[in-house]
Amino acid sequence: GTFSDGKLNTGTKSASHRFILETFVKAGAQKNILWDAKPHVGSDVLPAVVTNIVTMIEEAGGTVAFRTKLASLERASDGSLSAIQVEKTTPDGSVQTETVQTRTVILATGHSSRDTYVMLKDKGISMERKTFAMGVRIEHLQSQINKSLYGPEATNPVLGAAPYKLSVHLPSGRSAFSFCMCPGGYVVSAASEKDGVVTNGMSLSDRAGKNANSGLLANVYPEDLPGDDVLAGIELQRSCEQAAFKAGGGSYVAPAQLVGDFLNKKVSTGPRSVKPTYPRGVTWTSLEDCLPPYILQTLREALPIMDKKLHGFAHPDAVLTGVETRSSSPVRITRDETGQSINTPGIWPVGEGAGYAGGIMSAAADGIRMAELVVEHYNNA
Repeated sequence: GTFSDGKLNTGTKSASHRFILETFVKAGAQKNILWDAKPHVGSDVLPAVVTNIVTMIEEAGGTVAFRTKLASLERASDGSLSAIQVEKTTPDGSVQTETVQTRTVILATGHSSRDTYVMLKDKGISMERKTFAMGVRIEHLQSQINKSLYGPEATNPVLGAAPYKLSVHLPSGRSAFSFCMCPGGYVVSAASEKDGVVTNGMSLSDRAGKNANSGLLANVYPEDLPGDDVLAGIELQRSCEQAAFKAGGGSYVAPAQLVGDFLNKKVSTGPRSVKPTYPRGVTWTSLEDCLPPYILQTLREALPIMDKKLHGFAHPDAVLTGVETRSSSPVRITRDETGQSINTPGIWPVGEGAGYAGGIMSAAADGIRMAELVVEHYNNA
């Protein structure tokens, strides 16, 4: 649940989607993901599924190099990839560097491999800024969401915990939307750097928690960022995460504010009907210093509109926990029509971290498509 609870719904279309779902089932996911409209593995099931996928890779002849980091890369005289350097951390904590001669690397970094982005920038690999989103995690009573969506059937056990998906386009040109909605779920910590607080959400497979939660995000556009540094979006993410750490008082406690207080720009002093589930605890405060003003204003304008679409969404007792910064990558590793880096042939940027996907299913489909292009490339060589 730290970085994923296995949501497999997607808005993209791909012929490989069925194959991906069937692979998850072979690895131990429930069969109902094959027909559910919003398939979900669950944080309690996903670790075993991932372990089984590792075994499947190894049985197919692959090797998984744990505790091994991509540290650098080398180019040939024609600009194409010629080798990579990896750093292996041994059980005693020492680091061993190894050079691997290779003409092909599929670069599927994930959206939070910040050290890798820095290395790629230093090596001159072409990248560009892209639109991403930041905001908070919002919690309601699941019973309230059920009532709003199911009406008289809200307590019918057959229906289960109700999910929702909301989006708003404002006259200002800004947009806000719900993200990674977790019915009967929990807000969790997803920090990957020291002295930063990052929120995420998860549900167990039974989705039986008391609260519903989702990310409540606003878009950040490339033109919102200062200067011309391609990694400026990462620096904005980091500054917000560190501000949230400070607002929470340290020890990775998260800052939290009631929706009613947020809308009225008041400091919160404690919970009401909705109790926050963030495991490290929360500090009741104001989120004013944790996010840029344009995000705060967008969320304030969006909440009442979302409440008209889903009654109770802007309930004054709902809890906002900050900050949610890792919904997608702020960087795209640019590639050409063959799937390779536009200025370093042999590097195949893939998935969410490369800026070409927005979730498990779209990232998996992109990975399959790039693998097919690699095979096609060498078949035609």
